[in-house]
Amino acid sequence: MAGAIAMSGPVDPAQLAEVDRLVGSGNLAAAAQLLEPALAASDQATPGHWLQLAGLRRALKQPRRALDAVHAALVLGPNDFLALVMRAGLLERLGDGEAGTAWEHALAQRPPGDLSGPLANAVSAGERYYAAWKNQREGEFAAITAPFEARADGDAAWRIARFRDNALRRTKVYYSEPTHFHFPGLTQREFHPRTAHPWLADFEAATAAIRDEMLGVMKSERAELVPYLQYQAHEPLAQWRDLNRNPDWTAIHLLKDGERIEANAAQCPVTMKLLEKVPQPAIPGASPTALFSLLAPNTAIPPHVGVNNARLLCHLPLVVPEGCWFRVGAETRFWREGEAFVFDDTMEHEAANPSDQLRVVMIFDLWHPDLVPVERDAISALVGRECTGQTGTPL
Repeated sequence: MAGAIAMSGPVDPAQLAEVDRLVGSGNLAAAAQLLEPALAASDQATPGHWLQLAGLRRALKQPRRALDAVHAALVLGPNDFLALVMRAGLLERLGDGEAGTAWEHALAQRPPGDLSGPLANAVSAGERYYAAWKNQREGEFAAITAPFEARADGDAAWRIARFRDNALRRTKVYYSEPTHFHFPGLTQREFHPRTAHPWLADFEAATAAIRDEMLGVMKSERAELVPYLQYQAHEPLAQWRDLNRNPDWTAIHLLKDGERIEANAAQCPVTMKLLEKVPQPAIPGASPTALFSLLAPNTAIPPHVGVNNARLLCHLPLVVPEGCWFRVGAETRFWREGEAFVFDDTMEHEAANPSDQLRVVMIFDLWHPDLVPVERDAISALVGRECTGQTGTPL
């Protein structure tokens, strides 16, 4: 055995060599007995040193002592993948209730690429354990919340279900992140409840008439059909580069940045009359906005956020081929013709038309229902000051 253990500094190389010799000779107990105090006395032990000790303790069928060594490794490297895998496996062996969560943490740190050897086998086994644990946990949570969801109204039931999914980490929590104007204290949710917007039913009932007006505008020689996105190439909007001024995503504006587009609006009397029922913002240079959004076949709109959380957007699907979808935050919906919804565009959202046909959705803005009149006035004054002379297109 090597000489006395230093009280600080690196682990004595001679002691490490002796540990390796003892392991090579099959004397794991002596190796662990030498290595543990050597690591405890050093202030420069690495996660690898502690994992070596953990491996020895595990081989000696001392899982709790192995777990202590793994925890020492994680103090030095909290996201060390091997240490997290070893911890999860040890907790699983001990029948500890934290094993499922431990595997969740470990698998979240899995490095890219293929694994090999014993590590690959351990991770594969851990994935199976985690999947079974997660399924069991989902069943337990569903059983707990089921009677409350049954008693709740539609929106309360949705919130309880989302609370359950968030607790299970099935859904990521998203927040409003407007690019320009953030008004504090407003309700943040991907899709807003229909009960707050009773006029939705009127738009849905008029879907056929609105679609006929849209088709009429498209056929008209007077129609103004423009790319949905139009900005200067030098602007720092790289995420939109492929769609800037691209005819794959175009718009027929009825109202744009607070101005009526007469060439289009005049041909849509039913649609314009319905818009009078909507509490749209009146902000110079920004709102109201209403348009028909045309998305070409096999076109995707990348994840993005809007400019101002004081307003929401409404979609009324008019022409929707099979498979067209829309995601806001953690919730993805398939557009269905004639089924309108209101959403917060300042939460991350994206869309896609994977079909071989054109998709058309009517889009218009509206005040966030939490705002009182004086707040709307303040927002209109400030945002109008900033947007006058600028584009206010809702992205």
